[in-house]
Amino acid sequence: MSAASRTGDGSPLGPLLADPARAAILTDVDGTLAPIAARPEEAAVPAEASALLAELSQRYRLVGCISGRRAMEAKRLVGVEGIAYAGNHGLELLLPGDVEPRLDPSLRERENSAAEFVAGLEPEELARLGLRLEDKGPIQALHWRGAGDERASEARAHEIAAAAGRDGLEPRWGRKVLELRPVGGGGKDAAVAALLATDGVRAAVYAGDDRTDLDAFRRLRELDEAGELEALCVGVLSAEGPSELEEESDLTVEGPKGWLEILKTLAE
Repeated sequence: MSAASRTGDGSPLGPLLADPARAAILTDVDGTLAPIAARPEEAAVPAEASALLAELSQRYRLVGCISGRRAMEAKRLVGVEGIAYAGNHGLELLLPGDVEPRLDPSLRERENSAAEFVAGLEPEELARLGLRLEDKGPIQALHWRGAGDERASEARAHEIAAAAGRDGLEPRWGRKVLELRPVGGGGKDAAVAALLATDGVRAAVYAGDDRTDLDAFRRLRELDEAGELEALCVGVLSAEGPSELEEESDLTVEGPKGWLEILKTLAE
């Protein structure tokens, strides 16, 4: 169902619009605010989306971006001051006014585990398969979007994931990307919980497009079922998105443009 057909009286946006001062707007970045790009460094958040987030931050209790990127990189990409950023899938938290992100305490003495693992991979093999390494500090990512043979690249990524698991790392999958991270801590569910610890939030929306966003959906539902707030989970659909996304969404929209329409309605 489109965003346009779900707005107005009795819409799922009602609890947010009724009392913005007690509502939170949380969003993924890549694939949700910014269209997916061939390479992460080529992604761009539309100026209209950034302007809307800045406007919304003046009226709503909390506006935050939860990203797989590092927190400072997410802030640079979104380009909005005065809102919260959770980076590296919740391993970093950058609150308004912070100069540097706060690292999840569970990372202590394990910040370099993933980097040490990928240092043992053969660079020549990765290059031949079109597997591009992205250094995100405690998380190391392998991308294969645009590789000459994406199936072969993904197959090798599965082998690497298995080896990383045996080495004590946690593999997580996204849209044509494998991320390797220390076990425990972080997660978009933990990021949602940390941000929504803000006193006074009684309604919250989270929008996302990928498998990792389902963790955020589930945490929001837990908070809803506990009576702590009213939750709305918005799935931003694409041809590459996981099938579970639509099943676990309260509301779905087509691509970042659909989520932008929701933000416009929340700003009215």
